[in-house]
Amino acid sequence: MCSANNFLLNFTPNLDRCLISRLFIGWGQGGMRLPVDPSAHTIKSHGAALARNHVRDWLILLLLIVIEVVLFVIKPFYRFVGRDMMEDLKYPMKENTVPVWAVPLYAVLLPMAVFLLFYMRRRDVYDLHHSVLGLLFAVLITGVLTDAIKNAVGRPRPDFFWRCFPDGVENYDKWGDVVCHGNESDIKEGHKSFPSGHTSWSFAGLGFLSLYLSGKIKAFDQKGHIAKLCIVFLPLLTACMVGISRVDDYWHHWQDVFAGGLLGLVVATFCYMQFFPAPYSNEGWGPYAYFRAMEESRGNNGNRDRESPVVQAMEEGVTNQEPRRNGDTFTPYPFRSPTLEAMEMENK
Repeated sequence: MCSANNFLLNFTPNLDRCLISRLFIGWGQGGMRLPVDPSAHTIKSHGAALARNHVRDWLILLLLIVIEVVLFVIKPFYRFVGRDMMEDLKYPMKENTVPVWAVPLYAVLLPMAVFLLFYMRRRDVYDLHHSVLGLLFAVLITGVLTDAIKNAVGRPRPDFFWRCFPDGVENYDKWGDVVCHGNESDIKEGHKSFPSGHTSWSFAGLGFLSLYLSGKIKAFDQKGHIAKLCIVFLPLLTACMVGISRVDDYWHHWQDVFAGGLLGLVVATFCYMQFFPAPYSNEGWGPYAYFRAMEESRGNNGNRDRESPVVQAMEEGVTNQEPRRNGDTFTPYPFRSPTLEAMEMENK
């Protein structure tokens, strides 16, 4: 059987009671609540249109990938390395504590997994799309800047001596510059010390994740929950440990790591702010596109609701209803659009 609150049914006597009971799902302390469709902005409903709207951005990402491949293939600048400079470049050659293949796993795939978890909970394709797009931009822009600077600077790594002279026999030309006889790939890689690529990529991906989490959990809501800051700093701590490993492995000088971390974090911040409000903002929990879509939906739904026979009947019932005495004032029951109610529920 259809049932509804007696006050509402008495207040709108001309409306179908079953229709009223289907419209309203219950009462809350803040007023009556309308059913909210959790699939309003899903991949199925809005994904294709959203991707078409940002097709140029995805094409630019492909261009950045091509540039990154070119920068990786070309040779860096072979800086002059004299005999007296070798004192700081004789550290032993070691394997990477964090291998190169692991960097995309924790700097790209791990944040994407977090984005997907939030999407599964909120069903907001705007959040998923813009977080993935912003992350990829942060990582690829950082990669292009890092490798471009690496090739232009050509700073020797701390283990350059053993890359250049694997047998320990030194050889210099008449100008005092090194004449290397080591493996060509080792020598080429030995001139790519500044800045640290591992560190810049780590801070770009994990820094973006840190900003994302700080907005989602409302870390700066002025309620003083320090536990939220621990969640925010965890990705940054991971990036810091990766940077420290680069110095411990003698692949980078500390200046390389510092510059790489700063570069990655700055780029991640710029890319995040392109799609999301600042984490300390009242609307920092969602992307700009989500709020624009909700505003447009509220305007459209408001116009449709005014034309709806149900709403017109409710308004007619309010007009014809005898005022209820509470003092000398009459307070009609407010009607809220589903879109506005959805926004209020999301903000709680």
